[in-house]
Amino acid sequence: MNVTLKIWRQKNASTPGKLVEYKMADIDPDMSFLEMFDILNGQLTHKGEQIIAFDHDCREGICGSCAMYVNGRPHGPQTGAAVCQLYMRSFNDGDTIVVEPWRARGFPIVKDLSTDRSAFDRIVQAGGYISVNTGSAPEANEILVSRDIQETTMDAAACIACGACVASCKNASAMLFVGAQVSRFALLPQGQAERRQRAERMVAQMDSEGFGACSFTGACAVECPASVSLENITRLNREYLGAKIK
Repeated sequence: MNVTLKIWRQKNASTPGKLVEYKMADIDPDMSFLEMFDILNGQLTHKGEQIIAFDHDCREGICGSCAMYVNGRPHGPQTGAAVCQLYMRSFNDGDTIVVEPWRARGFPIVKDLSTDRSAFDRIVQAGGYISVNTGSAPEANEILVSRDIQETTMDAAACIACGACVASCKNASAMLFVGAQVSRFALLPQGQAERRQRAERMVAQMDSEGFGACSFTGACAVECPASVSLENITRLNREYLGAKIK
């Protein structure tokens, strides 16, 4: 198959960027989207041109590094998957594919499609640690946790911190991400000690990073490759309100 790529090229954060067109011929439909990028970068290297910078690591939809818009959608047209799990068979022969980096104040562009998402790391760090004195290793079933709590906590912990929730939100809100981080601790017995302070500190850090307010349109949950539920935003609001009341 043959496709036309329009890819955002930007030297650094202080230099204006633009869409640059590339023609790709004889692409295998079973090739992944990032493998196609590897071929393009090989061609650019052969021509002596600058390769396209983009983030990736596991290429298995686990790490969340491959953050980019594909035809205006975070991670592309495939629902419930990161862009590294996107295959060229999702497109048609002759298609024009527009690829851009995340657009949010909290995710400044580093180069081309690569953005700095370390704001998420700082939000997690603001939550602090669990100060439970564990002592020696406890018995495996000493602290009983119901199956419902286990499942809900694991669903929140499935967040891969890719930033698609921010990218899909018209206000560039990080509420789904923060809600998932708060939920994974607030529901478990081990996370009770600092649950109120944790929510307050993480929301304060989120605001300081420049992320917008939640309008609860639900776009974040639709585009989330890990299918993190909107219930986590509700839980975050409840935890934050509880912290302020206390």
